[in-house]
Amino acid sequence: MTTIERQLQSQAETEALAAELSLFAQAGTAILLEGGLGAGKSTFARAFIRALALPGSTFDIPSPTFTLIQTYDETRIPVAHADLYRLTSTAELDELGLDDLLSNHILLVEWPERLTLEALSGSLHVAIDGQGTARSLRLEGHGAWARALQRNEIILQFIAASPWRGAGREFLEGDASFRRYEVLKCEGAAVVLMDMPARPDGPPVKNGKPYSAIAHLAEHIGAAVAVNEQLCAMGYSAPRLHHCDLGRGLAIIEHLGEKVYGRMMLDGADMREPLAAAVELLADMTHRDWPARIPIPGGGNHPIHNYDREAQQIEVGLLPMWFWPYLHGVEAPAAIRQEFEHEWAEVLPLADPAAPVWTLRDYHSPNLLWLPERHGIARVGLIDTQDCLLGHPAYDLASLLQDARVDIAAGRADELFDHYCRLRSQRGAFACRDFETAYAVLGAQRASKILGIFARLSKRDGKYGYLRHLPRVSRALERNLQHPALAGLKAWFGRHLPAAAREGRQ
Repeated sequence: MTTIERQLQSQAETEALAAELSLFAQAGTAILLEGGLGAGKSTFARAFIRALALPGSTFDIPSPTFTLIQTYDETRIPVAHADLYRLTSTAELDELGLDDLLSNHILLVEWPERLTLEALSGSLHVAIDGQGTARSLRLEGHGAWARALQRNEIILQFIAASPWRGAGREFLEGDASFRRYEVLKCEGAAVVLMDMPARPDGPPVKNGKPYSAIAHLAEHIGAAVAVNEQLCAMGYSAPRLHHCDLGRGLAIIEHLGEKVYGRMMLDGADMREPLAAAVELLADMTHRDWPARIPIPGGGNHPIHNYDREAQQIEVGLLPMWFWPYLHGVEAPAAIRQEFEHEWAEVLPLADPAAPVWTLRDYHSPNLLWLPERHGIARVGLIDTQDCLLGHPAYDLASLLQDARVDIAAGRADELFDHYCRLRSQRGAFACRDFETAYAVLGAQRASKILGIFARLSKRDGKYGYLRHLPRVSRALERNLQHPALAGLKAWFGRHLPAAAREGRQ
């Protein structure tokens, strides 16, 4: 449990605190608002909900005094706002279905004294007291909210000690990992706050090592800062560092703008030039010398590991571990898992790089930004770079052209693939046929991994939105499996996970 007390002098300060706490909102948690009539519970709740609104959305936030409960889906996390003041019986409480809502909403409850929910391990108790405009708030966090309150206090101290003291804070992104991002705005300028505490080790999964160590996932913020600084030094547009406290996992970095490739695609923007530039950047990377160890600002070095066989195999192993049970409802039999691993052992050597390059591993539409005011390769902004390894250049090209979250037409992807090959050929000898094989192998490897990751995010983390991308990823996998070198793997999928089953067509 974590307890914080705040003294607020105005309604605006109460609303600002609610907006601040909304940055840590998670489905499956509750905020219990305690205080007498007129204490400001509704003011806090409305400000919290308003801060969760999606960009461009407008909606009313009526008091649920008479309806007892009001739900909102126009927010980045679904919200249920309940007022139990008029509740007269336990039967009425059961009819509200709060237990069900708590599974995929964040729940705000006024007059929680009448509440009998069992699953409130992740709750924030907000006790409000005061008269006039002044308010005294006592915040008591449990579970996820205890950690959020602790983290927020650290962030407040960090910002106060930075040149961005007093900046407004806005939600930017919380991705599928343990990282969070905010936008700090002050006097018309904006930067990004990266919140990346040290990754806790998971349970050992093989040879006494956790998954993150085997897959070479970044353990701390020093990896992100070091990789970005090296990319900037080489002329690429990664976010530059402004201020950091690496020990506490915090950094203020350059804001590269709002023109995210994925958002542009969904908005119907003309992507011919941005996508061509992204391909040209990858071709450019193959003509550089890439270090295996880079300095971390402030001291120390960050190793860039090889994208080795153990990492590749543990990643594709996510498919039988998570996607198989998602599809079949039971664990994959040991014999089928062993057969799957054997097929990958046969084809992965076909993608061993003769000249490894930095492989960013997440070179796709959510992590690329269009910067048309810059020139050449600098027009492509790069984020989420911390997990980069030394690997085959075909991997990032497959990440780009076989995007898991947006549709890139097969014909357009082929044109961009040919554009890449022409660029490589113009700079010297280029074995296009071998590259095509590596592209198919690594495209299939990545698609298999993503099917497992998206199923895991749904089952383990309650992030069901990723399931809508499974058919797209499955189609990319099927296209890669048509390469003759993957005949054995294609046969395995045909027997055990055919395309129709993967895509929900049977």
